[in-house]
Amino acid sequence: MSSVCAHLDQIEVMHVPRRDEVPGCEECLRLGMQWVHLRICRVCGRIGCCDSSPGRHASKHARADGHPIVTSLEPGEDWSWCFVDEVAFVVRAE
Repeated sequence: MSSVCAHLDQIEVMHVPRRDEVPGCEECLRLGMQWVHLRICRVCGRIGCCDSSPGRHASKHARADGHPIVTSLEPGEDWSWCFVDEVAFVVRAE
């Protein structure tokens, strides 16, 4: 496990919507599944569910598409996670 994310240069999505602006996990909605918490991919903007959700769609997307960084969409949370480096951090817009 690294203490620094080496993939910050892959962040392309700078606007993170509020939770109430997002209908839910894209895959769960398509499949009729339930989710626990939502994450946004900081590379492409895809909305997926967390690993506490049955579908684990955020981490599946990260592995399948090579998009390592997600940010929590939960109210009051501003952390991001790099699946490759296994490190949490906060993305600050400049």
